[in-house]
Amino acid sequence: MNEYDKLHSGDIYAPGDETILSEQFRLLEKLYDFNATRPGEMDRRMSLMKEMFAEVGENCYIEPPLHSNWAGHHTHLGNNVYANFNLTLVDDTHIYIGDSTMLGPNVVLATGGHPVLPELREQGMQFNMPIHIGRNCWLGAGVIVLPGVTIGDNSVIGAGSVVTRDIPANVVAVGNPCRVMRPIGEKDRETYFRGRPIDPSLLKK
Repeated sequence: MNEYDKLHSGDIYAPGDETILSEQFRLLEKLYDFNATRPGEMDRRMSLMKEMFAEVGENCYIEPPLHSNWAGHHTHLGNNVYANFNLTLVDDTHIYIGDSTMLGPNVVLATGGHPVLPELREQGMQFNMPIHIGRNCWLGAGVIVLPGVTIGDNSVIGAGSVVTRDIPANVVAVGNPCRVMRPIGEKDRETYFRGRPIDPSLLKK
């Protein structure tokens, strides 16, 4: 197995391999073009996203600037995904983001890690583990998701959280390290912020 093939294997590999870098730099040229688009060039942005990303669903929007090791090449977007500015994708292996998920400003999704052993880090060694984010999730501003993490459907991750372990579906989770605070329940159908009531007409029957 060559170094490029190890990107998605979970094995330790050398990210400075010439084959890896040549493909990476080719894709980063497209990312540069995406970040250089003007606010009114929405069609061009979407066209570039479809060239850059592994998958792009309907009605997706990413606010530039976008930072990404592989220009989204290993990132899979469902439908109606929204990402605010300064999204960072350390997408050295696959990142999956489900339908209707929202990412706040300065979110980091990092699939790449480095061995703790100093001798291996000194050689620049790396390993990658995929990230899975379910549908209809909300990751608040400054959330960091680490390699190998899965976040279940409908869950909310509080701003500034560092997600080091899997988070189940239908919960609110916060902190560093991120932990489940409570389930999403009936009270969340009644108020949306510090006791402010939800208009019942907004809720699905």
